[in-house]
Amino acid sequence: MLIINLELKELIPPLQLEEYKLLEKSIIEEGCRDSLVIWGNTIIDGHNRYEICNRNNIEFSTKEMSFENINDVKLWMIKNQFARRNLPMHQRSLLVFKSKPIIAERAKENLRLSGGDKKSEEARTGLQNSVEPIKPIDTQKELAQQAKVSHDTIWKVEKIFTKKPELIEKMDSGEMSINQAYQEIKKEEKKQELIQKKEEYNTRVKQAITEEKFNKIDIFNTEKKFRIIYADPCWSYNDKQNTEKLGGAAKHYDTMSIRELSELPVKNIIEDNAVLFLWVTSPLLEESFEVIKGWGFKYKTSFIWDKVDHNMGHYNSVRHEFLLIATKGSCTPDNKVLYNSVQRIVRTEHSAKPKEFMNIIDDLYVYGDRLEMFAREKHKDSWLYWGNEA
Repeated sequence: MLIINLELKELIPPLQLEEYKLLEKSIIEEGCRDSLVIWGNTIIDGHNRYEICNRNNIEFSTKEMSFENINDVKLWMIKNQFARRNLPMHQRSLLVFKSKPIIAERAKENLRLSGGDKKSEEARTGLQNSVEPIKPIDTQKELAQQAKVSHDTIWKVEKIFTKKPELIEKMDSGEMSINQAYQEIKKEEKKQELIQKKEEYNTRVKQAITEEKFNKIDIFNTEKKFRIIYADPCWSYNDKQNTEKLGGAAKHYDTMSIRELSELPVKNIIEDNAVLFLWVTSPLLEESFEVIKGWGFKYKTSFIWDKVDHNMGHYNSVRHEFLLIATKGSCTPDNKVLYNSVQRIVRTEHSAKPKEFMNIIDDLYVYGDRLEMFAREKHKDSWLYWGNEA
């Protein structure tokens, strides 16, 4: 009586339903033309044929093969599957992955028998000079070549099988490709990493608030590195108008030239991956890019603050201001929510910015030290701030 070893059978990728139906139809009409391969009484190739023949009372033949141990059987079964024309790439990769512990066990056994294991003195003394040399073991590289799959594909499938094995069924059914499944794993990993970083950051902030460490800092004399910079520079407009409606920024605060702003040591206090939110008005839009570059960032996009109320300008009624977004390295938002690029919020006193924008930044970037530059007062406990009026 033939035996089906479930451990061995699990090595064989299942046939698609349509494939199985075609095989059954062929066997019923033409008989079982291919012999079942057995090792002792155990079937190692032909499980589907055996099942179909038993169910339909169809005769079959067997072919016996000789192997020294179970690991040799497993490797033969794995390599035998590569001959299947319709075997999907992910199943080929999965077979190579499953061969890893088998190859490792064979290597360990070969080492023991060849005398490499010092603990096997008794086994070594039993070996005679007439013993045949041990055959070279198969390697994953060799199996990958036989499977015709790349190392990258095997690595992705291994990760999918390890992290979320239920996705293998979706790949079996054609519902999902290897890359789609891998991206789902990556997305989940990033989500978990983000949750961990957020928790660590919140814990650190709470501790710092308790110890009253979130205070004004000196950007010229600090070893801190920031992931988020929010700046409302004291731009110089060279505006000599003295009327209330025609501006004159210098009347409200000390101003700095483009060169002075660009030379601030922001490069020294930002992480390798950081983001800058920079306020600028239309007249200084062009010059602001010098500051962005001087601080080590590269422009990406912007928000527009629609101030709603009329505000006198030289060429039009200035009702808006830009909040430019620039990055260093890779610093896309942690939270993928897309806020409207135009935020309509009624303005208040001169140069004061709506708190809604800091709330947006906190929502987009959920972890990392953050600094408000040119602050007049402390707006949030979780932010450090710098400014000569604060």
